[in-house]
Amino acid sequence: MLACIPPSILSFATVSRLRAQISARRQASYDDAGNVVEQSIRAIRTVVSFNGEKKAVALYNALIKKAYKATVLEGLVTGLGIGCIFCVVFCSYSLAFWYGAKLIISKGYTGGQVINVVFAILTGSMAIGNASPSISAIAEGQSAAHRLFEIINRKPKIDISDTSGIVLDDIKGDVELNNVFFRYPARPEQLILNGLSLQVPSSTTMAIVGESGSGKSTLISLVERFYDPQAGEVLIDGINIKNLKLQWIRGKISLVSQEPLLFMTSIKDNITYGKEDATLEEIKRAAELANAANFIEKLPNAYETMVGQSGAQLSGGQKQRIAIARAILKNPKVLLLDEATSALDVESERVVQEALNRIMVGITTLIVAHRLSTVRNADCITVVHQGKVVEQVPMIS
Repeated sequence: MLACIPPSILSFATVSRLRAQISARRQASYDDAGNVVEQSIRAIRTVVSFNGEKKAVALYNALIKKAYKATVLEGLVTGLGIGCIFCVVFCSYSLAFWYGAKLIISKGYTGGQVINVVFAILTGSMAIGNASPSISAIAEGQSAAHRLFEIINRKPKIDISDTSGIVLDDIKGDVELNNVFFRYPARPEQLILNGLSLQVPSSTTMAIVGESGSGKSTLISLVERFYDPQAGEVLIDGINIKNLKLQWIRGKISLVSQEPLLFMTSIKDNITYGKEDATLEEIKRAAELANAANFIEKLPNAYETMVGQSGAQLSGGQKQRIAIARAILKNPKVLLLDEATSALDVESERVVQEALNRIMVGITTLIVAHRLSTVRNADCITVVHQGKVVEQVPMIS
């Protein structure tokens, strides 16, 4: 009778494996359909303005049909699989009673002995059968979490948890890119930076201009060490940024991007993201330097006002000034401004630019911009074209 156990285990394992594969396909279709719903609702004004409601619904229905087909297939596999499992179980009973009868006739076994063996196997088979729902649930969970575990188990080239590296007493803020070549991992065939070299002395403001796709924002990402170049060096105070402790050097750098991201919490919490142990006085001072204190204090709950999802309760200029206050609170040695005012109207840009001019004093600043009003206070303007520095123009004050 022990020979019946391997076929039982094999049938259970085969059914569970097939269900896991089909469940993964079903889960992927549901994920894609959920993404369509989330994006359509989040950008409902854009969808409506282009009469895209029917297109979004049609795309959702197509993805749901895939999930439906996968669910039907999963049901068929489950039904056939359970049929196979019970076939093995009933064949085991038949074998037990047939061989038990032979033993009773030829070797003097008693009926009680045969029944004991049959019930032992029956109990074990029932235990395996009762475990099948749990095995199915585990299989579904594995398929649902497959992509998540892929991300968790991925070994990034830049490890944020790495505690090794040089920690200096302080930095002056000299930034240098020396003969840098870079391609994005997702587009290895396209060369973004082609031997770019740039020097930004400490406490100076360098404006970086050029056509779209020339590598301006990529340069900012390399200084922040979101990526490492394939060749060349990124230096801060003459030390390769790869040799510095990652969390420490990022603590000395602040970034204000074109689309500032605010978290769905209060204004105070959004500002203190730059410095967790900041006092209320420090927060208010940062808001004043960012030209944000006036509008914050006029709000019903002042600094405790909730900004909504992605800062939806605030205007573009207000979000930008809160992002600047967050950068100020960090007290950086290097400030990176990536199109920080490009999405603002003239008045909001003037206010935000005044805030930026206040904090750029004594800080090494790299500004990526297209507007003359943004770069006219820079110490030097660098023109980037096709991943190279083609011209540098010192500004005359």
